[in-house]
Amino acid sequence: MKHPISIALSLILAVVISLLTLTPISVQGAPGSDKLYHLLAFGALAFPLAFGSPRNAVWVALLAIGYGALIEVIQPYVGRSAEWGDLLADAIGACLGALAGWSAARLTTFVRKAIS
Repeated sequence: MKHPISIALSLILAVVISLLTLTPISVQGAPGSDKLYHLLAFGALAFPLAFGSPRNAVWVALLAIGYGALIEVIQPYVGRSAEWGDLLADAIGACLGALAGWSAARLTTFVRKAIS
């Protein structure tokens, strides 16, 4: 990894995601809004790692999807329910975040080369 800040940011996001997804909730949002939150959270998780190491963007997406699957496996043991839809939203978010991170890294490299 070129950017230790990318790693640190993703680790912080992973902890926040764990806290939000593994604690019981009492308030329900709009129907389906949780899927949007999953997509955004896992996109945010994958983006910095893929930006910091664009050559590993596919592995970043797979790692984030695996993390989402692990959370879904743990949830029934902490008073939450596992849902395939949540895992699908996690996977879509992870792939989009990794793609965006890879694209941003490539664009940054292109701009740096064009300027110099």
